[in-house]
Amino acid sequence: MQTAIKKIAIFRALQLGDMLCSVPAFRALRKAFPEAHITLLGLPWAASFVERFHHYLDEFVHFPGYPGLPEQPVVAAQIPPFLTAMQERQFDLVLQMQGNGSIVNPMVALLGGRYTAGYWRREDGCPDAGLFLEYPEQVSEVERHLLLMEYLDIPRQGTQLEFPVTAKDMADFNQLCLPLEAQEYLCVHPGSRGSWRQWPPHMFASMADEFAEKGWKIVLTGTKDERPLTEAVAELMKHKSMNTAGLTTLGSLGVLIKNARALLSNCTGVSHMAAAFETPSVIISMDGEPGRWAPLNKQLHYTIDWTTAPDYDIVLRQGMRLLETT
Repeated sequence: MQTAIKKIAIFRALQLGDMLCSVPAFRALRKAFPEAHITLLGLPWAASFVERFHHYLDEFVHFPGYPGLPEQPVVAAQIPPFLTAMQERQFDLVLQMQGNGSIVNPMVALLGGRYTAGYWRREDGCPDAGLFLEYPEQVSEVERHLLLMEYLDIPRQGTQLEFPVTAKDMADFNQLCLPLEAQEYLCVHPGSRGSWRQWPPHMFASMADEFAEKGWKIVLTGTKDERPLTEAVAELMKHKSMNTAGLTTLGSLGVLIKNARALLSNCTGVSHMAAAFETPSVIISMDGEPGRWAPLNKQLHYTIDWTTAPDYDIVLRQGMRLLETT
């Protein structure tokens, strides 16, 4: 099959953390098909993701949403022309890397690929036993996509995450004129999509104070929408902090995390950026899925499952141990 594959579409319309966890699979795919034109069908923000990962992905196409998928509003009138346009592309291979397929497999079939591969659930029936892998449960998100690649006879090319830093990222970071030296500060990221996935602000503030008392500068990070949250943490702290929420681009945030001594964060996109940069981290998982989303390097990154061990002292011990041993 591989010699006949010239045009590939990947359907993965998800957020930053989800996309970063799939990079090892993208790397394997590119190695297996070095001359293929690979198109990502995704959410609007992912146009910048394709630019950043242009060595693996060639093109971005905006996916207009589909009933049952919560990541963006569904624009029903745009679905038929989207499907028609994708059918006209005549993809050789369409990869369904969105999820278990219970919602999207019928839609992905309408993209008209010569071959369609991905995941399926037993209760839904398998579209093609040769190309669809039964959705692997109880594995990391990184490993899940590599298992799909291997099922398709595509050898893995390592499990490491990536986040390329560009010249523009550095320029954006330098424009912030932050009074910081590399390795002299800790990043604290109290935000995450959905309030149920956020460790309480007073606990972030307390942990940040513990670090500040050891002499570390504290940098609060987040999006513009998360600015009220970082301000709440800053107000609860006894020590001064530097609030960069809403001031950074994704790229300049990457530089900030890359140069940090460590990261304290909810289980969200920045935790995967820290994994890519090998920046030590303490991650609090509030959604009960640490096995799925925790960084693979357990020596460099500590993930606490707050749903089973809601103990502040555990977070504190892990944080202090991390700073002492790395």
